[in-house]
Amino acid sequence: MTELRIRAAARPGDLDTVLAFWKVAAEGTSISDDRQGVERLVARDPEALILAERGGDLVGTVIAGFDGWRCHLYRLAVHPDHRRQGIGSALLTAAEERFVRLGGRRGDAMVLRRNERAQHAWRAAGYAPQEQWRRWVKPLPD
Repeated sequence: MTELRIRAAARPGDLDTVLAFWKVAAEGTSISDDRQGVERLVARDPEALILAERGGDLVGTVIAGFDGWRCHLYRLAVHPDHRRQGIGSALLTAAEERFVRLGGRRGDAMVLRRNERAQHAWRAAGYAPQEQWRRWVKPLPD
């Protein structure tokens, strides 16, 4: 099997591939799942979007966002044909190493309640839900 390559710093040429990948590999969609949203992410923090590649193909992603205070994980996704091969773990390790370099002290992830596979993976990686918190959201005008 071809070696896994973890690459921080997605390039502009990667963005359409990433968006198409999320339609296959990610659970749920977000208001930011469009070219403009991902372009803004990469322009603001080029190392936040971490990619896993095998044989030149995109097989996994994670967004490791750090706002200077908190570490947020989004879009941990592994292609269905490549799951259970350590790709998600490798992506989380890269994200956590990034957070430590930046001075982060705790990572958090948003995980859909209905996504039991993801909940299992996050627990296996040492994360735990905090039931006392609720996520509050408000879409902002364009």
